[in-house]
Amino acid sequence: MAMDAPPEIRVVDSPRALAELAAQEVLGVARAAVAARGRFTVALSGGATPRDTYQRLAQPPFAAQMPWDRTLVFFGDERGVPPDHPDSNYGMAQATLLSHVPIPADQIFRIEGEADDPDAVAARYARTVAGALGVRRGEVPRLDLVLLGAGLDGHTASLFPGSPVLKETFRTVAAVHAAAATIPQRFTMTYPILNAAGCIIYLVSGAEKAKVVKAALADRTSGVPAAMVRPAGRLLWIVDRAAAALVPASLVSAPRS
Repeated sequence: MAMDAPPEIRVVDSPRALAELAAQEVLGVARAAVAARGRFTVALSGGATPRDTYQRLAQPPFAAQMPWDRTLVFFGDERGVPPDHPDSNYGMAQATLLSHVPIPADQIFRIEGEADDPDAVAARYARTVAGALGVRRGEVPRLDLVLLGAGLDGHTASLFPGSPVLKETFRTVAAVHAAAATIPQRFTMTYPILNAAGCIIYLVSGAEKAKVVKAALADRTSGVPAAMVRPAGRLLWIVDRAAAALVPASLVSAPRS
């Protein structure tokens, strides 16, 4: 896929159907990655819609079909909280998915949201990702899959409108202060590593997201952060009908056979 190729947009009938299709897509990417390179590297997202997908992946048949022993799990962003905090992205993924499947603990790499020095946390996580993927200094890691959502303001991961981190071209992970957020201290993967991914899947549901989905998909020059994710690999948006209500039908992809 070229850098300026349009995304695939798949519209499903309900949040439940979204979770089902998303789990199928994750399994497909995982199997292809293991077949090609012997492992599957994924960055997880926080949020209610990804939570449904994680719960589905933890259930049959996906729980038994996923190559958990070959999977390395990272996080696209995190809040400045301990891992047992109810707002921790890691904590949510652990509770809904990771604690239910046979993935080795040393293959799960969380962001230390509770640590005192945010910039040091971000730099350390960037080194962790690079080291786990065997990337040389100065190279950008290439994850097989990144799962993302979109906020009402168009933010994705913890890339918020107006943030200086939107212009980052070197660091792969950055500390972010999001003044409008309930928990302002955030950590996020940046566009360099997101856009190097082999596949990015957006998971968005709900009528309240319809305007931002339209802004991200119908006008890719809108400037909302979610519209600026343009990976070298595949870009897939899975949205339910409520979230896709304002997207022109001509943009919607036909289901894959």
